[in-house]
Amino acid sequence: MFPIGDDNSDRIITPYVNYAFIAINILVFVFLQGLGGNEAFSYAFSLVPQEITTGVDITGVQIIRDSLGNTGQIQHYATPLPVYFNFLSSMFMHGSIMHIFGNMLFLWIFGDNIENLIGHVRYAIFYIVCGFAAALGQIVMDTDSIIPMLGASGAISGVLGGYLLLFPTRRVRALLFNIYTTVPAYIALGIWIAYQIISGYLTPAGTGGVAYAAHIGGFVAGLVLIKIFAIGRQK
Repeated sequence: MFPIGDDNSDRIITPYVNYAFIAINILVFVFLQGLGGNEAFSYAFSLVPQEITTGVDITGVQIIRDSLGNTGQIQHYATPLPVYFNFLSSMFMHGSIMHIFGNMLFLWIFGDNIENLIGHVRYAIFYIVCGFAAALGQIVMDTDSIIPMLGASGAISGVLGGYLLLFPTRRVRALLFNIYTTVPAYIALGIWIAYQIISGYLTPAGTGGVAYAAHIGGFVAGLVLIKIFAIGRQK
């Protein structure tokens, strides 16, 4: 199931913060990451769990071994700022055009409704906090990993968790295989989080790819925090 839109009939404010987040992600990907081709920048500002747990910036070619016994190597580049800054910088970078397209589509669909309800400032803080929580979730699951993490997925997962709690029955337009349909948000997002949990459980540790623990951590953070951020704003 692939969401393509939702009901915005009750939106009364322009979601400037959501637009700004989308614009920043696109600008970083195009001009700083060179459409994903600037490996030095991408690796320097990605979040590496072992760098966070040790406080040491890892540089040079590193050999990695996954739980299946496969080996490979990663070229790490020096981080010009403290490694903890990468909690923030990694949230605005992506690995490919499809990666950023999927993330920005989800943010475009679901972010504006939350910003409309809780306001610009609260939404900006909520998004960043969920992104940090998502990164921590991935770090806790694999503290010694030297595989770089990047992408807005964790923060957007928090948005999805908040959306599910605030708007569980809102109609979401989606493609189910090649069929256009509308379903309640709890169906669309329920399928999404179920997929993250199952895939995370089945994916061997250390194999890289999708950071499922970050998605789950961000989603849980969104569920837990949204009611706090919505205090005084709910109808």
